[in-house]
Amino acid sequence: MEFTAIILAAGKGTRMRSSLPKPLHRVGGHPMLGWSIDAARMAGTTRTIAVLAPDSGEIQKWLDDTAIAIQEEQLGTGNAVAAARDAVGQDDGIAIVMFADTPLVRADSISAIVGKVADDAAIAVAAFEPADPTGYGRLVQGRDGSIESIVEHREATDAQQRIGLCNGGIMAARTPLLFDLLDQVTNDNAKGEYYLTDIVALASAGGHRVAHMVIDETEILGVNDRVDLAAAEAALQSRLRTTAMQAGVTMVAPDTVFIAADAVIEPDVIIEPHVVIGGGCHIGEGSIIRAFSHLEGTHLGACCIIGPYARLRPGTEAGDGVKVGNFVEIKKTKLGAGAKANHLTYLGDATIGSKANIGAGTITCNYDGFGKHETLIGDGAFIGSNTALVAPVKIGARAIIGAGSTITRDVGPDNIAVERAHTSEREGAAAKFRETRQNKVTPTKTKPRS
Repeated sequence: MEFTAIILAAGKGTRMRSSLPKPLHRVGGHPMLGWSIDAARMAGTTRTIAVLAPDSGEIQKWLDDTAIAIQEEQLGTGNAVAAARDAVGQDDGIAIVMFADTPLVRADSISAIVGKVADDAAIAVAAFEPADPTGYGRLVQGRDGSIESIVEHREATDAQQRIGLCNGGIMAARTPLLFDLLDQVTNDNAKGEYYLTDIVALASAGGHRVAHMVIDETEILGVNDRVDLAAAEAALQSRLRTTAMQAGVTMVAPDTVFIAADAVIEPDVIIEPHVVIGGGCHIGEGSIIRAFSHLEGTHLGACCIIGPYARLRPGTEAGDGVKVGNFVEIKKTKLGAGAKANHLTYLGDATIGSKANIGAGTITCNYDGFGKHETLIGDGAFIGSNTALVAPVKIGARAIIGAGSTITRDVGPDNIAVERAHTSEREGAAAKFRETRQNKVTPTKTKPRS
């Protein structure tokens, strides 16, 4: 089914109190405008038009192949849709009006609303049924169930305020009828604005059928301020967790787990409490992510064990069966299958061979103040505790590095390397040291005056 998506994104968003345009604020790690665009594309739109304000350069830079229409003045939703007239054109078709600050609408809901127009309606309106409809516009139905008008709460009669069917904002309409009706809309209201919702009564009065589609209330949750943004994030996280668990992921305490929208989590993964799985993550089948771990830009193979208290930063790639333990930080590093870094370690800009063992306190010294340098550790190598590997450096396969070493040169395969100062021992010196120190800190006693 072909249709055009018109996404309204010209609002000033002053209640966000932010220098960042409201459509670019993120939910689930993805800009709100991006959610609306992606949902429309997944539903099958052939063209997407973003209606923006004149000073929308930052948003325009973010957009890729989305067409742009400019709303010169902020004169209401009807005026915003009218700004897209030239971009839509005069051909017969269907257009759906969406909002950049309503990021949770699903693609199948968009398809269903457009489908109502494709069947026999001139207009189709998204509707929802909240527990408390106070403050929402009401959908007034005729005897045949079609919508005759949308009445704002403050203008509704007592009988209309008892209507539980509310306006969800999203609306599909035939074109060019949509723009013909907008030409008839006036701004004779308290705000002096042109309201898109007014076309419903005009269409009904003109003999055009207006249908509605009831969708879940969370899908039309609008974001006007930071409180709304948090509510949208909470609703999305609930959706993402549910989807993951239904796909075979175990979450011990789901409400404490946060997942980026683009994260891929395979079946039989176990996620313990207080875990963050950020953008660009792929968690392999059967892996365990222990409590208080933070992953972003990470690709894990099957049956890995991560954490607790591990931080995996972008560019981390782990093969099957890798173990990364508590207080380990990894960045831009590849770990071969079966490699282990179980304690208190930093690995950056490194390649770790399969079955290599990285001892507690190991650090790859990858930054010299000007550039990053690579550490290569071969298969089966054993890196002793408290080792500093000063990059660029290469440790051969099956090599052993003695604990406490600072390695500044390459180590060959199957070699043992120890690079540390020799122990110097002076017999009895500790006792003499303590005696000297004690004499210095003991105060001299003086005789009392007679």
